[in-house]
Formats: sequence, C-alpha cells, structure tokens
Amino acid sequence: MEKLKLFFEERAFGVCSRLGEKFNFPIDSIRLFFIYTSFITMGSPVIIYMSMAMMMKIRKYFRKSNNPVLFD
Repeated sequence: MEKLKLFFEERAFGVCSRLGEKFNFPIDSIRLFFIYTSFITMGSPVIIYMSMAMMMKIRKYFRKSNNPVLFD
C-alpha cells in the first residue's frame, strides 16, 4: 500500500501539497476533499484540479525562462 501511495505522490502534479503548504492545512484533508467532492458532483473538481496543475506548470515554465543562466 505504501508503494502505491509513493507512486502516485511522485507522479501527481502536486496541487494538493502546494495548497497545503500555502494555507498551512493538512495535505491529506485536501486530497480527501477533492476525492469526496468529485464523487458528489460527478467530477467537476477534477477540472479545477487540472486547471490548477496547468497554472502551476505555466508559472514554473515562466520562472525558468525569466532567469536565464549567464555564462562568463
């Protein structure tokens, strides 16, 4: 069970962990919130999760491109 959890945590987008760090809230609670609301609302939080993941990737890309490595 621990290997499965580690597998998904390494390959996930990190949205829940980022939200947990930012708002100082337990990561497991955020993950459970996304899971339960996905079942209740027939998957609409998945769209929110994916859009947040895309925004994180775009921000990471722009941070890398704005800080070029200067060669001597």
